[in-house]
Amino acid sequence: MKAAKSTTWAKLGSKKTSSNESDEKKELGANFQRKEAGCNFTQEWKLYDAEGAILGRLASKIAMDLMGKNKPIYTPHIDTGDYIVVINADKIAFKGNNKLNDKKYYWHTGYMGGIKERALANMLEDKPTEVLSLAVTRMLPKTKMGRKMAKKLKIYATAEHPHAAQQPTIVSV
Repeated sequence: MKAAKSTTWAKLGSKKTSSNESDEKKELGANFQRKEAGCNFTQEWKLYDAEGAILGRLASKIAMDLMGKNKPIYTPHIDTGDYIVVINADKIAFKGNNKLNDKKYYWHTGYMGGIKERALANMLEDKPTEVLSLAVTRMLPKTKMGRKMAKKLKIYATAEHPHAAQQPTIVSV
């Protein structure tokens, strides 16, 4: 009886895998996490043109690139994201009826009754880069690493930018 159980167990446990694959699995383990010292990767520069792009859809793509979630070497505790340059932020598009007047940005001064609000139309007139910056940073983690990722985002209202020396690759939206 004992022999029958052991042979059944041996049949269930045996897998046909190559020796290289099984050695790699033993070495890495099931819950493999890369260490920052041993993780070799390059952070690229990417260029997004925001002209005619919808705010939320563009912001989500940028946030994914900043976090590095589109890379196979993504690890949650290592900043594997790329540098992002966005041009034409003043020509961004919005979906929805009358969003320019209905969407409000709120902040608090810290004093009693000090809540302030500003409509999207006013934000676009005064600070067109701030609209996209707020949308992206609110999609990033609210940690030290999220603040570090947000510093890799460069937004410009016009088509000119000072990062031509980095030779950013153009990303279609």
